[in-house]
Amino acid sequence: MDIPLPFAVYLVGGAVRDRLLGRSGGDRDYVVVGATPQALLDAGFKPVGKDFPVFLHPDTAAEYALARTERKQGHGYHGFAFHAAPEVTLEQDLARRDLTINAMAEDARGRVIDPYDGRRDLAARLLRHVSPAFVEDPVRLLRVARFAARFAPLGFRVADETMALMRQVVASGEADHLVSERVWVETRKALAEPRPSAFVRVLRDSGALARLFPEVDALYGVPQRAEYHPEIDSGAHLELVLDMAARLAPDNDRVGFAALTHDLGKALTPRAEWPRHVGHEQRGLAPLRALCARLRIGAEHADLAAAACRYHLDAHRALELRPGTLLRLLEKLDAMRRPQRLHEFLLVCEADARGRLGKDAAPYPQAARARAALAAAQSVSTAPLLAQGLQGPALGEALRAARCRAIAAACAASDATDAGSG
Repeated sequence: MDIPLPFAVYLVGGAVRDRLLGRSGGDRDYVVVGATPQALLDAGFKPVGKDFPVFLHPDTAAEYALARTERKQGHGYHGFAFHAAPEVTLEQDLARRDLTINAMAEDARGRVIDPYDGRRDLAARLLRHVSPAFVEDPVRLLRVARFAARFAPLGFRVADETMALMRQVVASGEADHLVSERVWVETRKALAEPRPSAFVRVLRDSGALARLFPEVDALYGVPQRAEYHPEIDSGAHLELVLDMAARLAPDNDRVGFAALTHDLGKALTPRAEWPRHVGHEQRGLAPLRALCARLRIGAEHADLAAAACRYHLDAHRALELRPGTLLRLLEKLDAMRRPQRLHEFLLVCEADARGRLGKDAAPYPQAARARAALAAAQSVSTAPLLAQGLQGPALGEALRAARCRAIAAACAASDATDAGSG
């Protein structure tokens, strides 16, 4: 960190934590101690942001923030007053951070400054709050849950005393002041982590899941048929599906969100019908729309989630579907124009099929059948039909019939191959 500045500069946060964990990558953020905004401007830094003084390095574009303290003066994420001044110390700046493992700094010589025992908690695999001020910012509920999703594979868990504070935030009503955009930003990040089930579990343990995602929380305690779902509980199934989706589609939060919401309809099944859930795929669309509207979720995520919710059972039956029914499924998914959407849809469906106790290594040949059907349908050319003088509805009917024949041939060839190899 060779920065010729007349004040102290420290690497902070995630970069220090990840280096100590032996992880590479990530952003490198810096804190400047003993400086004024004008001093950074004079050194060529470019100011960004309005809430507090953050600057971009003129050469590297890395973020440099003046050391600051904060004081709660209202509700929610924006209910803070920040104070940045040359007299604010590094320890005071680190004290306002959420977790001890994120409250470490490194000086220009590589020496770690760790006033809140972050290294101890790294070794103990604990997500622990820095100070009682943790309860002042409800976003920390989401951040702790997101870090749990990231570090659960390494054995991390939330410290008991931190979970107690998280429950206090929920009980106080402070979590109700979270803005929808921030909830979605943190959720998207969590769904792209390697163990997203930990995000859901931590929120549920704190009571925040019922406040922020009541449609998801309602799945817990709803039984399913044991012959199809040995895990029985719909919430337990959801957690398994989320983690399988993360395995099949790493870093893909679209697949993760569709996995999160694919079974919402099971929470609406009348108790008298338990453990069967006939029609849950159709019932799930209304709570999904409500969730997407509340969190202002974009069309790309919402459309894939709706497709997975509505048609995942059709995908599971792909080996049994007639060519015309397969083609209708492809049409409903708009797969001819958007093959990537079919690919992601099938990943969600495979995660659903394998996200069950004892089924994590099970094959999912239905995906190959659906992809083969799409390839067959796309191979049909309209040129011969146009040469016959067909147009309008007649052309559409002939094209559909040709695609059905192509799909039938592809399925027959696949079945013959499977029979021969068996």
